[in-house]
Amino acid sequence: MRIAQVAPLTEAVPPKLYGGTERVVHWLTEELVALGHDVTLFASGDSHTSAKLDATWPKALRLDGSVRDPNALHMVMLERVRQKCDDEEFDFLHFHLDYYPFSLFYRQPTPFLTTLHGRLDLPEHQPVFNTFSKVPVVSISNAQRRPVPQANWVRTILHGLPENLLTPQPVQPSYLAVLGRIAPEKGVDRAIRIAVRCGIPLKIAAKVDRADQEYYDEVISPLIKANPLVEFIGEIGDREKPGFLSGAIGLLVPIDWPEPFGLVMIEAMACGTPVLAYNRGSVPEIIDPGLTGFVVEDETSAVAVVDRLATLDRAAIRKQFEARFTARRMALDYLAAYRSLMEKAEPRIKLVSSAE
Repeated sequence: MRIAQVAPLTEAVPPKLYGGTERVVHWLTEELVALGHDVTLFASGDSHTSAKLDATWPKALRLDGSVRDPNALHMVMLERVRQKCDDEEFDFLHFHLDYYPFSLFYRQPTPFLTTLHGRLDLPEHQPVFNTFSKVPVVSISNAQRRPVPQANWVRTILHGLPENLLTPQPVQPSYLAVLGRIAPEKGVDRAIRIAVRCGIPLKIAAKVDRADQEYYDEVISPLIKANPLVEFIGEIGDREKPGFLSGAIGLLVPIDWPEPFGLVMIEAMACGTPVLAYNRGSVPEIIDPGLTGFVVEDETSAVAVVDRLATLDRAAIRKQFEARFTARRMALDYLAAYRSLMEKAEPRIKLVSSAE
């Protein structure tokens, strides 16, 4: 199958640092190539891929200070994809650009879908999905769908990561962990309070975006400095994650927003580490209570189950990751969605061809 993967230009594929969507696009693209498909990746020029790379701009936009209007370059990229469709270069198009492709690509015959990676509960999303209610979209959790039931949901496909990217390490778990990004909705302050109330050390491996620097300085930094149990490590990459997560009694995810997926949870599971997370967004779809972790409602209930994290079978957690959250499983799910939409599109394509 000739497949186009169209990624945001914000980060490289895979990203040099933080960037969940671009990491998922990379893993999916590599699996599709490994499965024998002819894949073209539309992404920034500093991306690395086994597919054919079509670069609209030489550098990831977040790292290029000369770019002040990222929308302009995304429009150029979409037109490049459209022109290649005119030349019949692709059997299927897969977009990761939210609603940007909807209007242009609904008016052409090449079958396509868009994976929606972000939150959909903002008021301005309603008119978008009312207007484009027939455009095929994929959710990354069932919870993500709730605000826009009128969208044309093809299926839910949970994220997956390469089976051997992160693996359990032979270390003795001795602390609680936080991984990802420091922001109000991520609940790092709540994680600190949970660890302190339990008297267990907490290690925080997280990035601080420029937009969240003030929050970190005013709220989080004083909590870290005030308690010897808490250690701030900073942002870490995939190389450091296996040791960091394997050494954790559990990963704390006390979020306070409708997280569409939450890659950190399956990263922990890949290392055999249980997850303790608040019941928000996708959390109940990812965690199997009593097997891979616990789902709680608040700080008090979190403190009540922390001691139970050490009783969970870490080998069983890894096994559940392998069954549910590998990139190969994700790629096979997407291929099934592609084929289904291609079958539905055949009558339309024939109709357009006969009219020409």
